[in-house]
Amino acid sequence: MKNEVKYQLENGHPMMSTQAFAVLGGGKIAYVKPIRSEDVHSLYPEAPEMQPGIRLFALHAADGTPILVTDSREAAVANALTHSLETVSVH
Repeated sequence: MKNEVKYQLENGHPMMSTQAFAVLGGGKIAYVKPIRSEDVHSLYPEAPEMQPGIRLFALHAADGTPILVTDSREAAVANALTHSLETVSVH
């Protein structure tokens, strides 16, 4: 199979490879992840330093590519919908 997704096991649990995430959902799935403002600069080096203690939400493509950071989950989901992406939450 050409598009076969292979899984690895880590500690007895399946783990998807970077390549498997890249094809997950055919470019139509994104995830919303809560983050803290003090983590923004380390996750996105081009972002400006932010005041610590602010709860934010990051929208990423299924392969982990960052799309945006915003101050509400609703704004992240709305942006995904604007780009025809189905969202899933990551905790």
